[in-house]
Amino acid sequence: MDVREWALIIFTLLAQLAVGSFAVLGVVHFFAVRAAGEAQADRLSDRALLAIGPVLVLGLVASLFHLGTPVNAYRAVANLGTSWLSREILASVLFTLAGAAFAFMQWRKIGSFGLRTGVAVAAAVIGLFLVYSMSMVYQLPTQPAWNTLATPIAFFVTTLLLGVLAVGVAFVVNYALVQRQEPGCAEAQCQLLRGALRWMALAAVLLLGVEMVAAPLQVAYLAAAPEAAARASAGRMFGEFGLLFGLRLLLAFVGAGVLGLFLYQNAQSPGRERVLASVVYAAFALVLVSEVLGRYIFYASHVKIGL
Repeated sequence: MDVREWALIIFTLLAQLAVGSFAVLGVVHFFAVRAAGEAQADRLSDRALLAIGPVLVLGLVASLFHLGTPVNAYRAVANLGTSWLSREILASVLFTLAGAAFAFMQWRKIGSFGLRTGVAVAAAVIGLFLVYSMSMVYQLPTQPAWNTLATPIAFFVTTLLLGVLAVGVAFVVNYALVQRQEPGCAEAQCQLLRGALRWMALAAVLLLGVEMVAAPLQVAYLAAAPEAAARASAGRMFGEFGLLFGLRLLLAFVGAGVLGLFLYQNAQSPGRERVLASVVYAAFALVLVSEVLGRYIFYASHVKIGL
């Protein structure tokens, strides 16, 4: 695999991580406001919000290495009417701008709560369209391993799964900072943290279920497909990349499944915040490695029809 394909791996994963984190953070903030008020919800989520921008920018920078001539990148948006690649690039820029505008408004408390919420919803919708556009770029008849429903399913599962766990990491880091200022666990931030981790862990387990069903079905579908290129891709997944494919599923199972269930069962127990933090870190690390392996296999195992 050459540098350009590694650039695509980094770009797609980081962009999906940013979109998923933004969407998950918005949902958690919505319920946190109703549980503890706007001030406490902002205290829980504002630091996490500021971490999303650099992740997306790194992904956009990585995407430039996929281009033969990066200085001509602006020309890629010239075919919005017919090209999903052009729509992907435009959505990336718009999501970056909308997300940055919301982060600035939220951090400086500019405008009403309703106005900031409207900007956040618009940014999230653009972000989800970005992920959809990414998946549609690979819906190519000449690439049977990509040209299936499994591609958009995989991209959206990755988006939400990484987003859920990344926000969990951000929350435990934020809580550690808050606790330095206010020791103890009897205040609202601790309760919000434990409640958020519990439901986010449940979401991770459910998303894992989708992934564990979709990935094997994709391989089975390709193995039975009439196109020789599709069967060749399935053969590469089982053969050349079989070990990586199995390791990818194992890491996802342990990270999102085993650790997710442990987190769900123990998140309501006061006094275990340090243990929960370690579990969240481990779960995110394992799932991130799993998704990197999955995206590597996605690009490395495809076989094109024709020349």
